[in-house]
Amino acid sequence: MLRLSAVSRTDWLPEAIEHIDVILLDHTHCEKKAASMAMNLIFRYQYREDLMAPLSALAREELRHFELMLRTLRSREIPFERMVPSRYAPRLCSKIRDDEPNRFVDTMLCCALIEARSCERMKLLAEGLEDPALAQLYAGLLASEARHHQTYIDLAVLDASEAEVYARLEVLAQHEASVLAVPGAEIRLHS
Repeated sequence: MLRLSAVSRTDWLPEAIEHIDVILLDHTHCEKKAASMAMNLIFRYQYREDLMAPLSALAREELRHFELMLRTLRSREIPFERMVPSRYAPRLCSKIRDDEPNRFVDTMLCCALIEARSCERMKLLAEGLEDPALAQLYAGLLASEARHHQTYIDLAVLDASEAEVYARLEVLAQHEASVLAVPGAEIRLHS
């Protein structure tokens, strides 16, 4: 179950479909950033043996998704180029507390919310795209995005009680909804 406190704005999907090349490029960058985040966490918490295997597996799967998206871009002759990222993740992560273990818990929960929002948006694309290949691509990613969401929650529970984690997740989910309530200047997977 995705623990988002609000669904996407109704205008997001039509705009995303209208600018699907931008969404595909942004999605490719998001997969790269997700792999990088998992690797950064491995280095940040390198003394935590309990995190190494789950984060390593997550990073590898995100890299496979990155490669899948690169192939998708190539097949559609969309160049893989730099783009201005959405302000979503920095704004979401602005609520991460500074002290440990709260920083760890909040970081895991912000990652969980990013994965949940990705899953929700990919489901919208899978159901709303008329292009069968793209609809199938997004439908095929849903299970792994939901699994990544739960993996990050499970990791947060390593440093706090389940009750504390879910209470904090609710607070951060409300913040995440407020971040998305103000659309970015340009359409993105998380805008």
